[in-house]
Amino acid sequence: MAEGRFREDLLFRLNTIEVNLPPLRERREDIPALAAHFLRRHATRYHKVLSGFDAGGMQALLAHGWPGNIRELDHAIERAVLMAQGDQVRASDLGLRAATSTAAPRLDELPLEDVEKMLIQKALSRYDGNVSRAAQALGLSRSALYRRIASHGL
Repeated sequence: MAEGRFREDLLFRLNTIEVNLPPLRERREDIPALAAHFLRRHATRYHKVLSGFDAGGMQALLAHGWPGNIRELDHAIERAVLMAQGDQVRASDLGLRAATSTAAPRLDELPLEDVEKMLIQKALSRYDGNVSRAAQALGLSRSALYRRIASHGL
């Protein structure tokens, strides 16, 4: 509108009602119905006969964080339809990261030294041990990173 590419009067006509739709992770009760819808749609598309989700498959759907919202769910179900061997979708068919049985500790619950050590380990791992690149990613000089590596015994 500010650039003159969209008419202001048209915006007011279209902006009659605003719908606030929370992310899927905040609407877990919607997951079974949405998953069943996507399952029917993709099973029809790929000519597969699937009766639904086994208990592990549904548990995996409910446990996942869905950072990609509905689109991620749709793609996960499509993948599961293609990968399914039996008449039900299993957790392994979905290709989701497995939820660990024990939740990882929250960073704000750990001592600062432990958080720093974890960040250094992740950076070094991400850059295959390249200290220069890890230091740059962490916003440190190489020498500062070497000192921290030594202090954490890494």
